Amino acid sequence: MDACANGLLLERLDLPVAVLLRAILRTSRGLLRTTFPFTGMLGCDSLISRGVQWVVTGKTSTARETETATALQFAGRIDAEGFPADRAWENAPAIRFHQDWRGKHAPPKRETEVRLLWTREVLYLRFLAHYRSVTVFADAEPSGRRDQLWDRDVVEVFLQPAGSDGQHYKEFEVSPNGFWIDLDIGPGEKRNLQSGLRRRVKVDEQSKTWMAEMALPAKSLTAEFDPTKAWRVNFFRVEGATEPRFYSAWRPTGTPVPNFHVPEAFGKLVFEI
Repeated sequence: MDACANGLLLERLDLPVAVLLRAILRTSRGLLRTTFPFTGMLGCDSLISRGVQWVVTGKTSTARETETATALQFAGRIDAEGFPADRAWENAPAIRFHQDWRGKHAPPKRETEVRLLWTREVLYLRFLAHYRSVTVFADAEPSGRRDQLWDRDVVEVFLQPAGSDGQHYKEFEVSPNGFWIDLDIGPGEKRNLQSGLRRRVKVDEQSKTWMAEMALPAKSLTAEFDPTKAWRVNFFRVEGATEPRFYSAWRPTGTPVPNFHVPEAFGKLVFEI
C-alpha cells in the first residue's frame, strides 16, 4: 500500500528513535511544507506510530485514528490572565472530533478541537467548539460554579491520573458563558473537587465558534505528578436546549442512551517531555 495513503507509518521504531524523529519533524515542519507543498495532497500531513497520530502540519487526530492524546510541555510565558498566549498552542497536537457518543458521525459544523499543554504545576486545555446555537444557564454561584451544568451547552474533560482506581476520575466542565463545575467521581458517588480551576471563554458569533480554556492545578489532580506515566482521558461536548441534544465524545462510549461515564472507553494521555 502507498505509504502516503493514510499517512506514513512508523512502525517498529524504538521509543528513543521515535522521540528523536518527532523532534526533528517539529523543527523542520515549516521547511517541509515550503519545500514540498504537495505533501498534503498526498495525505502525508501526519505521521502515525503505534496508533498515535503525531501532528506535523497542525492537523489532527480523530477517534478512529488514535486512542492517545498528547499534552505538550509548556515553557513559555503566560499572559496577563494567567493562560498561555495564542502562539503557544500552535505546536500542541490537536484532537478533533464530531461523532456522537455512539461513534456515529455528525456534521463537521459541530466539530470540537482540543489541545493540551502542561507544566509541573498546571495542566492547560483549550477547546474550540463549532456550534449551531448556544444555550446556557443565566444563573450560577458568585464564583461561576453551577450544579447540573451539563443540562446546557458545555465542553468536558474526564481525567484519570496514573495510579487511580479504574472507576475513579476527575470531571471538569465549562460553558460558553464561563460557568463551570468540577467533580471527583467514584462508583455511585460524586463530590465537589474544589480544584481551583481557572477558565476563560470567548464566543465568536461570526465564525459560530466558542472557545474555552481551562487551567487545572496539578495538585488537585494527583498527589505526585510524574510526566513519564500515562493517564487516561476522554473529551466531550454537549449542545442543545431540548432532547434530542448533541452528545459528542472523542472516544465513543457506545451506550444505548447518552452516557459519558464509561471509564473503560477512555483513551490514553501522554505528557511530551
